[in-house]
Amino acid sequence: MNIIVCIKQVPETTEVRINPETNTLIRDGVKSIINPFDVYAIEEGVRLKEKFGGKTTVITMGPAQAETALREAISMGIDEGVLISDRAFAGSDTWATSYTLSCAIKKISKEMGGFDIILCGKQASDGDTAQVGPGISTHLDIPQVTYVKKIEEIKDNLARVQRLTEEGFDILEAPLPVLFTVVKEINLPRLPSLKGMMRAKQAKISHWTAKDIDADLHNIGLSGSPTNVIKIFTPPAREGGQMLVGDTAEVADKLVGLLKGEVS
Repeated sequence: MNIIVCIKQVPETTEVRINPETNTLIRDGVKSIINPFDVYAIEEGVRLKEKFGGKTTVITMGPAQAETALREAISMGIDEGVLISDRAFAGSDTWATSYTLSCAIKKISKEMGGFDIILCGKQASDGDTAQVGPGISTHLDIPQVTYVKKIEEIKDNLARVQRLTEEGFDILEAPLPVLFTVVKEINLPRLPSLKGMMRAKQAKISHWTAKDIDADLHNIGLSGSPTNVIKIFTPPAREGGQMLVGDTAEVADKLVGLLKGEVS
């Protein structure tokens, strides 16, 4: 079984800076980590390989520093890592990002004779759109199941999974190849072993540009993104309120008056 895991490196802090000209995140100089939801996708990929055999490949799109995220995934048990990096990708929205990743997956698929499962975290902590995973499946024209909390069975080229809902979960079946976005309920990620960390340190990471993955330059980067950010800003901090003191009845009367605008 050939498994591809898509991950993203995100800022570790919520105090992000915005480029006023491009309205995009400034990532230089900001400590980054693997998107927390993607760690569960990495773990599930390793578990599937341990159960069914085959090969796992982790891919990410980003600057050179994103290579550290790939090595961390390898230290957890992933076999190979691919970094998709090119200045032409800068400013990509979720549509352009999913297109770029799909081009890389097509190249990986050709090299290893096809793939069976693509795993993604349910969403990224810096964007919270949950659009890239479904976008990849659309570009590749394969089935998708989002918010997967358990892969029950894979048999006869068919996967049966539990999809998390607000009321509980649905049981769905999908033919392979298929893309799953996973939630944190799916597993408990392992810690990297010493052997895994040594292997990750020595691993050769493939670096691919837009030309390497045969990406259409009209569909990548800021110019190839159909989403336009008109304005982005930080909302003003809340002003301090006032403390209401007194017995319960007195405080209740003051609060009702404030709500009605009768008390200053």
